[in-house]
Amino acid sequence: MSEFFTNLGNFYTSYQHLLNIVFIVLGALVIRLILLHSVDRVVKRIVTGVKRKHDAEDTQAIMTSPVAAVRVVQRTRTMGSVLSNLITWVVVVFAFIMILGELQFQVTAIVASAGVLGAALGFGAQNVIKDMLNGLFMVVEDQLGVGDVVDLGPATGVVEAVGIRVTTLRDVNGTLWFVRNGEILRVGNMSQGWARVIIDLAVPYDTDVDAVQAKMLDTASTMTSSPKWRSRVIEKPEIWGLESISAEALVIRLVVKTRTNAKDDVARELRIQLKRALDEMGVHLPSLNSIVLSGFEGATSVTGSRPPRTRPVPVAETPGPDGAPENGSGGTPPDGTSPRTPRGRNR
Repeated sequence: MSEFFTNLGNFYTSYQHLLNIVFIVLGALVIRLILLHSVDRVVKRIVTGVKRKHDAEDTQAIMTSPVAAVRVVQRTRTMGSVLSNLITWVVVVFAFIMILGELQFQVTAIVASAGVLGAALGFGAQNVIKDMLNGLFMVVEDQLGVGDVVDLGPATGVVEAVGIRVTTLRDVNGTLWFVRNGEILRVGNMSQGWARVIIDLAVPYDTDVDAVQAKMLDTASTMTSSPKWRSRVIEKPEIWGLESISAEALVIRLVVKTRTNAKDDVARELRIQLKRALDEMGVHLPSLNSIVLSGFEGATSVTGSRPPRTRPVPVAETPGPDGAPENGSGGTPPDGTSPRTPRGRNR
């Protein structure tokens, strides 16, 4: 038995540095897993507590709860994502420094020269530092969170992950966008607070405006007060009046204040109900020909879209034996058309 421990000690002495490196790597992995598991448990406990408080079984159900509850869930998951990234980076850096020590590098000198190295690499790494700082500020200030629908300028979509350096979005087409935090100059968050459905309805010029407005408001009020839509609407519908007047149509604006996640559903259903109401009144929408487009889509002439019209250049006539021009020799054919000069021939 003593011989086994002696051989084991000799083996450790022979491969001391290699075994220490293996232990450091294994220890770093274990510590990382424990910390990530702890963060995940805390996040799940907070989210579960919020769901239980508002009697919701999943995140989609809690979206009909008060806005503060939704933000707690989204903010908790965002902080969990950022902490997980931070833990990974810290563990990797400390493990790397310990491995350098086992390889007989002067760790103290390396740490002392980190300032000089940082100054030398500062210019090249300023974008990375900018990304990290901007990402931390966005999370701390609650500018966005996991599950938010945001417009970051370069991309618009649902936030799937918020990292220290990169934020990932999934747009309506399913494309996954990776946006560097340092490139985000503005954040348009469509999931915080409330949203507003705005419907501009064009009716013929000779329509009774008061009757149409009353019908629109009554239709919207009936829909939003129904049990299916009541929980998705924050305030009663409003008619903001005549938005524009032209020779072809009158545009009447109707608005409804809704929850952020219910804006599109409410808008679609409201358009259906308004269409049915106008059909009952016998009001027909103006023709599409009366809609004036602006920009490229409404341009009537675009440079290069129409080829130039050209006419054939007449050629000199060649007199025949009797002094009259000959057909086929540059003269006018019997059908009256003008011939073209064959390429490569000069007359």
